[in-house]
Amino acid sequence: MAPPVGSVPVVSLPIGREATPSARIPGFSPGCPGGQPAPPGAAVPDDRGVDSRPERGHRCVPHTADVRIEAWAPTREACVAEAVTALVDSFTDPGGARPAADREFHTPPADDQDLLVDVLDEVIFRMDTTGELPLRTEVTDDGDGGLRVRWQTVGTDALELIGAVPKAVALHELRFGPDGPGWSCAVTLDV
Repeated sequence: MAPPVGSVPVVSLPIGREATPSARIPGFSPGCPGGQPAPPGAAVPDDRGVDSRPERGHRCVPHTADVRIEAWAPTREACVAEAVTALVDSFTDPGGARPAADREFHTPPADDQDLLVDVLDEVIFRMDTTGELPLRTEVTDDGDGGLRVRWQTVGTDALELIGAVPKAVALHELRFGPDGPGWSCAVTLDV
């Protein structure tokens, strides 16, 4: 039976999974397969009609054939970290997985969109070559136009696959930059 028109879907997470701010807000999805995607640009008003979108979060938005993620945060670096979480959440359920290793990655100086693509491409590359994915991400400005990324990773065999595995980051319709008081991005993942 279909839900009534205008109803807000409830996003639920498996037991043991930490809820991100985006997962606690009805209409915001932690990943495409795990919940109903919110419409592009949608804000979820609270009882007073105020936009209740958290300061930091991510969601999956409808897209033909591929996966499209959006992420937002107060700073450029935090937005990149949230985009990494969105990428991983788009096809896995970390459940109760615990980090097994610490990894670092450094991007060379580049413009903001290239920095974002470099980091997301590195996640996909490491998944394909070393069989690991980040559970936690910290991104800092290196002071020279690049980014330093620190990941707490887990083997892919410790994660439940719940969606199509990304093969690459598409450059078509890529968006990353200042957005109101913070930063946001929208990225299409080829699957």
